[in-house]
Amino acid sequence: MKSIQIDNDLKSKKKLVLGLFWPIRKTIKTEGCAPVRIKQITTPNNTYHPEGRKLLKLSDEIFDDVINSMQNNQEVEFEISMGNELIELKIGDDSFSISTTKSPELEEEIVEKMELEMQRVTPDFCQTFVPKVFPQDSTRSKKLSN
Repeated sequence: MKSIQIDNDLKSKKKLVLGLFWPIRKTIKTEGCAPVRIKQITTPNNTYHPEGRKLLKLSDEIFDDVINSMQNNQEVEFEISMGNELIELKIGDDSFSISTTKSPELEEEIVEKMELEMQRVTPDFCQTFVPKVFPQDSTRSKKLSN
């Protein structure tokens, strides 16, 4: 597992998006366009799983729990699968950790990219990523840009 400390004034919402976007973006290099599945989200208050065959997305309820946890200096854990790769993330307001099962060298690449992005005034992530993780009918896209 590779980790970094986050010392910047970015809002928790943007840290969350970056913490989900870059691991997936970098994993594409080894797994191609395999489907991304959030298998589990664990906050100090709840553990979320997909319901039946539905994909787990950050609904308003889950999003609020995740952001509140981060703002209260607590880590949130994500278990994500992409092809044959299993990614475990821990995201907090002041920390980011990642573990990969198939390609451990990805951990270093992702941590380096996260360090670089956290130094930028306006971190880079693809706007088309947001609707893939957040429900379409949500107002989340607008909230993330604030």
